[in-house]
Amino acid sequence: MPTAKSSFQIDAWEPGASTASGVTKVAPTLVKKTFNGDIDGRTETDILTAVAEGGAMAYVGFERFDVAVNGRRGTFVLHHNATAHGTETQTSWTILPGSGTGELEGISGTGEIINLPDGGHDFVLDYTLP
Repeated sequence: MPTAKSSFQIDAWEPGASTASGVTKVAPTLVKKTFNGDIDGRTETDILTAVAEGGAMAYVGFERFDVAVNGRRGTFVLHHNATAHGTETQTSWTILPGSGTGELEGISGTGEIINLPDGGHDFVLDYTLP
């Protein structure tokens, strides 16, 4: 399975209005990123976050990639799902089946964010293409 690794920077973090249900705050956010490396281009992500008064957090999102992956240009959507409570975290980033276009048509796979000691981030995408 091919792998693509890139650094990314967050260009914009645009929170929307939040709502509260009991002790949980729920809020939408638009996140814009630039990727450099094996994945080269820009993304926009719509996420919905939930934060409980006790510190538990979760988010779901859909990130629209307009990029080249190892030189193949196109678009696809990455589905995000993450929860955190104390030191326990669960995350998954999965390409939405059927979302690939252009030279990325038919792409499938999963991703992982690597937090760097300097506060930066890398993203690793394990993928297949027909």
